Amino acid sequence: MAIEDRRARERAARRQLITTTARRLAEREGWDAVTTRRLSTEIEYSQPVLYKHFSGMEDIVASVAIEGFAELGRVLAAARGRAVDGPDALARVAHAFIGFAHDNPVLFDAMFTRATTMRFATDDTPAEPRAAFGELRAAVDMVAGERDPDTLAEVVWAALHGLVTLDRGGRLRPDYREARIDLLTAAVVASQ
Repeated sequence: MAIEDRRARERAARRQLITTTARRLAEREGWDAVTTRRLSTEIEYSQPVLYKHFSGMEDIVASVAIEGFAELGRVLAAARGRAVDGPDALARVAHAFIGFAHDNPVLFDAMFTRATTMRFATDDTPAEPRAAFGELRAAVDMVAGERDPDTLAEVVWAALHGLVTLDRGGRLRPDYREARIDLLTAAVVASQ
């Protein structure tokens, strides 16, 4: 059993190395620079070794995205944990989401815009995106009233994503980022 344990640890370490290298390359040069050929050169393993761990680039991006969701979940939990009430929790979580996206654009792309093998809102959705969404849902639940908290959380999640996407694309006035978030959260709270 010790040999199998060692092999499993080595396999997990190689998988993590590939994921970390893909993220580092994307952060440094953009996602277009991340190819299996480039990754195999960077980590000094052959491309077939990469394919023993991942089915392709979409699977590698999914691995990076899962790490991102774990980080986002921690950020949202911390924000929610500092709240004094439901409206404050929603506002803090919304600001934390936008701040995370602003501070981690490459990671955000892996999580939300790049093609991946990861599916959302299904039984096989990984724990990390479920936990991140769960933090937002917990904040929304505090202000949902009679509304369905799952649906409301999806709408807030989509609205935040839309604000990030439009802001990053230069389609919104840059000096009004905070005001837009405050207006969104106030509208959700007021309509309860």
